[in-house]
Amino acid sequence: MNKRLEVKKTYKMYIGGAFPRSESERYYSLKDKNGNQIANICRASRKDFRNSVVAARKAQSGWASRTAYNRSQILYRIAEMMEGRASQLAEELVLEGLSSKKAVEEVNEAIDRVVYFAGWCDKFQQIFSTVNPVAGSYFNFSVPKPTGVVSVIMPEKSSLLGLLQLILPAIAGGNSVIVLLPQNNPLAGLTFAEILHTSDMPGGVINILSGFREELLEQFASHMDVNAVIYGGSDTESLKLIQEQASKNVKHVVVETSNNFFDESFKNPYCILDLQEIKTTWHPVGI
Repeated sequence: MNKRLEVKKTYKMYIGGAFPRSESERYYSLKDKNGNQIANICRASRKDFRNSVVAARKAQSGWASRTAYNRSQILYRIAEMMEGRASQLAEELVLEGLSSKKAVEEVNEAIDRVVYFAGWCDKFQQIFSTVNPVAGSYFNFSVPKPTGVVSVIMPEKSSLLGLLQLILPAIAGGNSVIVLLPQNNPLAGLTFAEILHTSDMPGGVINILSGFREELLEQFASHMDVNAVIYGGSDTESLKLIQEQASKNVKHVVVETSNNFFDESFKNPYCILDLQEIKTTWHPVGI
């Protein structure tokens, strides 16, 4: 009997709820610490990023208009799906260089982090909204509203937990995101895209690209239909480039230099507020 050939997994990007290969048909070879090939990874082009922005913009208004409780339900569903594929996620983290113990810890914390922010979806507005005293016959109140489309450049040394920490506050608050995974640690993030596809998350709310940071950094910061940028890194030249490009349409820039996403400081609703705009309404009373 002939020996069966194993079907190797092809890791694809996630754009608009679909799994395309790069339009340029380029890829790069991901290797382990011993130099052995793990997989071929799609190398996103600038056009792939532009396609992601179109998908994110199309999905954002519908996502923001859902009830906060419904967004909470969808995030919790993602946690359920991750729990069912926890062993696969851990195996991929091991391939990327973590020990088995550390990989399991990261997957467990990542699932818990999804549940944490699912719980904040229908609560943060109550905390950050205000009724403002005014000298006149008006009812004046301020409420947080989503910024819009957010591009996310992940730290190079992070993986699954870092991905979730950077995107969960954004989507919990009604934004849509485009993420560039770290070049050397993309596996768990690409599998997370498959989890999204089998959850209730609408296509286009989360778009996940793999590729080279130096090729896409300027595009992530300069695109005129992106409203905010999250930069995970500490390179001063890259940050300067992002800030210069973001200023062209007054994008909000959030910088995250930490790689220790286990830190308890990341568990707070102010992460959601970072990607909100405050809308103030004046309403006449006594008429």
